[in-house]
This record gives sequence, C-alpha cells and structure tokens, in this order.
Amino acid sequence: MKFFTQLLLCGCLVLFGFTAFSQGFDVEGYEVDIYIHEEGYFDVVEKYDVYFNMQKHGIYRDIQTKYDLTTETGEMEKREIGISTIDVPDHKFEVSSKFEQRFNNYLRIKIGDPNRKIQGPVKYEIRYRVDHAFLFEKAATRFYWNLKPTLWYAPFKKMNFQVHLPSGMNLDDNDVFLYAGPSGFTEPTEDFNVTVQNGVITATSRSGYISHYGDAVTILANLPKERITEIKHPWPFWKDYGWTLILGLLGMIFYGIFQRHGKDDPAPAITSYYPPDQMDPAMAGFLMNDRGDTRDLIAFIPYWGSQGLIEVKNIENSGLFAKDDTQLIKLKDLPSGRPHYERKIFDGLFSGRNEVLVSSLRNKFYSKMSTAKSLLKKAAQRYYIPQSRKVLGWVALVLVLGIFILTPLFLYFWGFLAAIVAFVSCVVLLIFNSFMIKKNRHGTRVLSELKGFKQFIKTAEEGKLKMLLKESPQYFEDTMSYALSFGTFTTWAKKFDDLNIPPPKWYHHSGTHNSFHSFSNSFSSSMSSAGNVMVSSPSSSGSGGSGGGSSGGGFGGGGGGSW
Repeated sequence: MKFFTQLLLCGCLVLFGFTAFSQGFDVEGYEVDIYIHEEGYFDVVEKYDVYFNMQKHGIYRDIQTKYDLTTETGEMEKREIGISTIDVPDHKFEVSSKFEQRFNNYLRIKIGDPNRKIQGPVKYEIRYRVDHAFLFEKAATRFYWNLKPTLWYAPFKKMNFQVHLPSGMNLDDNDVFLYAGPSGFTEPTEDFNVTVQNGVITATSRSGYISHYGDAVTILANLPKERITEIKHPWPFWKDYGWTLILGLLGMIFYGIFQRHGKDDPAPAITSYYPPDQMDPAMAGFLMNDRGDTRDLIAFIPYWGSQGLIEVKNIENSGLFAKDDTQLIKLKDLPSGRPHYERKIFDGLFSGRNEVLVSSLRNKFYSKMSTAKSLLKKAAQRYYIPQSRKVLGWVALVLVLGIFILTPLFLYFWGFLAAIVAFVSCVVLLIFNSFMIKKNRHGTRVLSELKGFKQFIKTAEEGKLKMLLKESPQYFEDTMSYALSFGTFTTWAKKFDDLNIPPPKWYHHSGTHNSFHSFSNSFSSSMSSAGNVMVSSPSSSGSGGSGGGSSGGGFGGGGGGSW
C-alpha cells in the first residue's frame, strides 16, 4: 500500500512539473542587442525564434520592475526601474497598465491575437528602453542585467548577446563577467564564448547548451566611473515618502476643523447630586459621549420601574446549560408626552401584551433598538450647533472620497504600504468624525451638570448619601438608571451596600437572601443579558569587487510563457 501511495505521489509531481514547465513551445534561437547610452538609460532588442508544438495565441514577456538591493555599504535600497517605448513590430501586443505594474511589481508584454491561434515556427522581436537600472558605486558604474531571466517556461537554445557600449568607451576582459545556470551561481560561466572588441561585448552559447526554466544568463560589466549620467529624482523624499506629507496635511486639516466645529467648549464639572431636570437617562447617556449606546436605552427599564410603570422579575432556570431569564411586566401605560425614542422601546416591548420574556426578543428586537437610537440621536440635536452637523457631513463625504481616490493613487505612486496606510487613516478619521459635533450653550451647560453628577457617583461618601436618603428615601431608585447609562451602576450600587436600604420593590429576583447586595448583583447581570438579547440579530451568511555577481542577479528579472 505504501509503494502505491509513493508511486501516485511521484506521478502527481511529474504531472505538475510537465504542466508548469512545458507550455507547448521551444525557443530555437534567441538574440539580445543592448545599446547603452551615456545619458543614463539603455535600449534593448530581444529576438526570438519560437517553435510552437501545439496551437497557441502567442507568447508573453514579463519584466520585473521593483527590486530590493544591498548597496556596496551594506545598506538596503528599494529600486524601481522604468520600462518605456515598448514595441513589437509586425505583431499585435498589449502592455499591462501602470496600475497593474505597481501592484504586481512587473510589466507584462502580451503578444498575439486572441482571435487566432498559431503553430510551428514564429519570429518575435521585442524593443524597449530601460531607465534607473545602473549601479553607481565608488569604483565604477555597474551594468548588471539578466539577458535571459529565470522564469521563462521554455528551453532556450542557440543564444547570442551583444552589449554596445557608448562611443569611445573601452573595456577589457577583466571588466566583464557572464554567469549562467540556476539562480545564485557566482562563478563566471564556461558555457559561453565571451569577447570584448571595438566597444561591443559579445556572448555566444556553446554548442549543445540549453537554458531551462529556473536558469538565467546574467551579465555584469564594470563601466568607467562618471561616464554614465546618474538620473536622480529632483525631490527624492517626495518620490519615496511623499504620501506621508499628504496624510500629514490631511490630519492637520482635520484637526483644525475638529478644533473649530467638533470640540466642545470647556464644560467644567458642576457638582450635582441629581441629574438635570426633565432629562431621561437615555438622553443623559447620549450627551456624555455624543452617541447612543445600547445601555442608554436599556436604562429605561429601571427608569420605568422607579416610576411604577413596570415590574422586573429575574427567573432562574434549572439545567446544566440553562441561563436565567428576565420577565418584564407592564403595570401602567407610558404617560403621554414622552419622547419618541422612549415610546418606541416601551411600545415595542408591550405591544398587545402586558408581559414579555427578554429571551423571546432574541433576533427580533434589534430593528426597534436601531430605530430608537436614530430617534434619540435626532432628539439630541437641540443640544448641538446645527452647522456642526453639516460640517461633519461634508468631512465624512471628503473622507469617503479619500478612501476611493487616495488609496489607488497611493498604490500607483508609492506602493502597497502607502495605500494601506491611506485607507486605514481615512477610516480612522471617519470614526473620529462621527464624534465631531459641537454642543451649543445649552448643551454645554447640561454637560457640566452631567459631568458633576457622574463625578459624584464615583466619589460620593457615605455621610452625604445618608443625608440624601433622609431627604428622599427613593434616592437610589431615582438615580440608578442614570448610573446604568453612564456605565457606573456597579460603582454606584456598592456605595449603598452598608446603608441598610431595601431593594427596589419593582424588582424581584430568585436569590435566597433579599438583600441589597444580592439585588445589585442580580440586577446588573439581568441588564447585561437583556442588552445583549435586545440588540442580537440573525447571523448572515548585490555588488562587490571585480565580479561579485551571480546568475539571476541584477535587474531584468522576470521571464515569459505562452498563452
């Protein structure tokens, strides 16, 4: 059994190798002429004698455009070469877009007619110009180019290369190195005859030599220093890091808008023992953080209980995996004149019934909660400056446009990292923008009272609480809903543990001891569970001295295949 398994594995590997490296064509002859110009670029002419063993549309040529280099000082450098003036005489061809080149890090020249297939011998000639592909070092300017790159899906036979030097430039044999074989070979090849005469470097493959997939032929020539012009970008920082300046400017503009239209005026806390008059806990919670949370609306449950509108029962369910439930019982209708968001929750709970189990609301009540949040947000606008909301909308629109404009632009000009940072930055600013709404004078005054009340909840001392309970025995019940909307209910309840006050009569729990401490633990758990249930929704589905190169090193990486 083991033998057959190994045999099947070998068969799969052979089949994969045949599919990957045999694309139905051979390169019977391959010539490359390169013309180096002192202005800092060189022109390449590649000639292919191709024989198609099966019907194909043509071939494609891939040229790598981005490289990670190690300089002679050991520093890492990112280099992007330019490919231009592309031409394929006598054949239809198309070139990958600039966006595709930026994204894929290579340029593709696709040659052939999609409406026509060919078989047998075909000749191709590819012409293009290369910029930014010289290595400028202290001792020499290095020309380092893959004459035949590694990723060609075809065997190459009878290769001939010529590199034409600028007029008057002379090199000797010690200045030229040719490497051939699998990527990484560092010894100059003996499979080619290499000569340097009359300003032309010539390399011709020896009889019988074939270059396969994974093999490269690479030339390294040390050119006289300062004979080749180094083309430098006029603003090198902008070329590599200009995106940081754009995002920095965007952040500064956003900060300036926030200071003027989003940041509230100073609202120092005014010590207060009660919430503001005529303000329910949901609105109080909204104004504290400028948004409607689930707990703001859940706070209506103790709010209604303290007003005698409902009763709340904690129901203990038996069973290993059973969870406790909460029952809400309506005692009275909601008085007229209550805000729309409050009525939305109350009517949603008790429409056509007087009792409801919280567990029955799972995956059903979320839409009413969402509507109530929207109504709460709309009602809260009377505490904010109208212009602030308009500015927020315009900024949000600009940031959304920024996501769809800056992200592809950054990808095109600066690459993947810049595009990701641009996208994340716009999203983060959108999140901050959702809080960018400035309160009016009335809102600022109310916020000061709310801050003072919340601060008192956190710092209240026993003596002061005793005085407040003496004045109003219902003090805890009247304030607990606000503590819940502030997220400080547990802190508030603990301060009353030792004051011998009875639990609220409207709340009934299954604990064995009817103490205030057991009530607070049970109530906190019930409200947390109720909040989760009421918003739940259905799930949806390098270089060195003389030499120092290697086969496959240098620029001009890539390859090609048939299609």
